[in-house]
Amino acid sequence: MPIEKLTALFGENFTAFGELGASVCVWREGREVLSLAGGFRDRAKTEPWTAETPVLFWSATKGLAAACLLHACQTHGISPLTRVAELWPEFAQAGKERVTIAELLSHQAGLAALSREADAQDHAAVAAALAAEAPNWPSGAGHGYHPRTFGYLVDEMLRRITGGVTLRDYWRAQFAEPLGLDVWIGMPPERTAEASSIFSAKTAPPKGDPFYTAFMTPGSLTARAFATPRGLHSVASMNAPEARASAFGAFGGIGTARGLAKFYALLAGGGALDDRRFFEPPTLDWMTTTLTQGPDRVLQIDTAFSAGFMRDPLDARGAKLRTHFGPSPRAFGHPGAGGSHAFADTDTGLAFAYVMNQMEPGVLPGPKCLRLLAALYA
Repeated sequence: MPIEKLTALFGENFTAFGELGASVCVWREGREVLSLAGGFRDRAKTEPWTAETPVLFWSATKGLAAACLLHACQTHGISPLTRVAELWPEFAQAGKERVTIAELLSHQAGLAALSREADAQDHAAVAAALAAEAPNWPSGAGHGYHPRTFGYLVDEMLRRITGGVTLRDYWRAQFAEPLGLDVWIGMPPERTAEASSIFSAKTAPPKGDPFYTAFMTPGSLTARAFATPRGLHSVASMNAPEARASAFGAFGGIGTARGLAKFYALLAGGGALDDRRFFEPPTLDWMTTTLTQGPDRVLQIDTAFSAGFMRDPLDARGAKLRTHFGPSPRAFGHPGAGGSHAFADTDTGLAFAYVMNQMEPGVLPGPKCLRLLAALYA
């Protein structure tokens, strides 16, 4: 592994790319092979950032949430092809009777935006609104990223399968505590001060970008998807202690790069780590197999999803349109808004995670992360 090259590039993120505080961690074949950290927790540059600094990583939470639901399905003998309404009867409204768990996890359920008012802090209200919502597009008509509702859907399904265990508690009991991960989906209130604040992007998004054009168009599906359920839309609101302590399965995960990379090392290693098996091969297949790809109704670009994880979409010849997850055709993971990223590559046994506190425009991996990936695979 080109550790010297990666170290130099990581340093350039601070001197040439405007990074403030960040960590990157790489595991290979079940062991940590690289951990770098640098910069500061604050814009005044008085509080040093270390490898133990946790930070919000936004939508990179989705992979963790999906893994919990797939693990629960595995444990209880439930196929992802099971219809959601069999476990959540209230969901069988407005034409959603046939939606499967796999479709829900791969952003095909058509529930990216809500028409009913519900507060982001009220899980029961959001779950009821989702159960009553008519799909945003016809069944079988493609997919669209669920930026906020995804977490509530997964959390509610997990509660239905387990008899009431929440996503927060399931993550801690099944993964974070057994593996010793400093990663939370809802931090303990007494520990919220340990997290670094996250800072809004300093630069504007590119003009004419289809996603941002749709995002700024009132009433568009993209705008509504990022606005519902209401509340917690600003970076400042997510820095509040009460937000850090809340369990938002789509956008509220907080942790270190080391913790994220170790979790993905478990997946890169075929579902086992530290002499303990967490996932059986059929469950890993759901993570590595693309269930839908093509034009994304919300993100306005081609995307690809397995059961809960993002993958690189392919062209008509089977070549990758992007390499956000490296060159491997089986790699999978999930980025977070502003630049965080984590994924597993089962072909090479690599697991990668990057977290930072200075956001950049975009919901997909940016140059600070991608240049490290290019060097890693070179």
